[in-house]
Amino acid sequence: MTSPSPPTGSHATSLDLGGRTALVTGAAGGIGRACALRLAAAGAKVRAVDRDAEGLEALAALSGPLAGTLEARVLDLTDLDAAEQVAAGTDVLVNNAGIQLVRPVEEFPPEVFHTVLTVMLEAPFRLVRGALPHMYGQGWGRIVNISSVHGLRASAYKSAYVAAKHGLEGLSKTVALEGAPHGVTSNCVNPAYVRTPLVEKQIADQARAHGIPEERVVSEVLLQDSAVKRLIEPEEVAEAVAYLCGPQASFVTGTSLVLDGGWTAH
Repeated sequence: MTSPSPPTGSHATSLDLGGRTALVTGAAGGIGRACALRLAAAGAKVRAVDRDAEGLEALAALSGPLAGTLEARVLDLTDLDAAEQVAAGTDVLVNNAGIQLVRPVEEFPPEVFHTVLTVMLEAPFRLVRGALPHMYGQGWGRIVNISSVHGLRASAYKSAYVAAKHGLEGLSKTVALEGAPHGVTSNCVNPAYVRTPLVEKQIADQARAHGIPEERVVSEVLLQDSAVKRLIEPEEVAEAVAYLCGPQASFVTGTSLVLDGGWTAH
């Protein structure tokens, strides 16, 4: 069977974020980089946050004429106080940074579990906490949490990642309820497997865990439950983020925008 091709051409939703400041975590690559570039193209001044200094430099080089709208911030999100501080004064917050380790529960290193929960759940809480005073003060804000189909469904060998994403879903809903009277929306975007370096690493880890070649991991593990048999492109996720930041989504809050190729339809 031939896998369907990703969409081509320009179908960008009209979005004007002129005068707005957006913060994107995990911005050095993958989904984060696509989101940073998309929001910058919409006129936002983007704080691109990542622990990967070289990746942030590459992002600035990619952005070309948008380089002046990108402010690189090298930051390890396990520094929770610094994470809260960097979010001050932002109008749009995209919590994207993530890490992954594929291991059975009985073999999962406790210190890695702790780090995953810190980066992917506690840091988003601190970032939201830092951003909300400014958003509340102006009566407008957009919080977009890059969750996952794993925020809705579990997979074996991913205890920390699944736990963090499920927690992020709950945090996002709580912020939506609190933020609504202040003009602040909070939503999750839930992609299935995206063509990113994180997923490339997962393929190798899954191959070891299942004892099968990497090419079989894609077809038999990653895409097993997806009706659409391809990986998602980062730019597709960035367009979902852009939609949630636009005026047409002002009534969309406390929900999850699922981009899973039919995975959760089962």
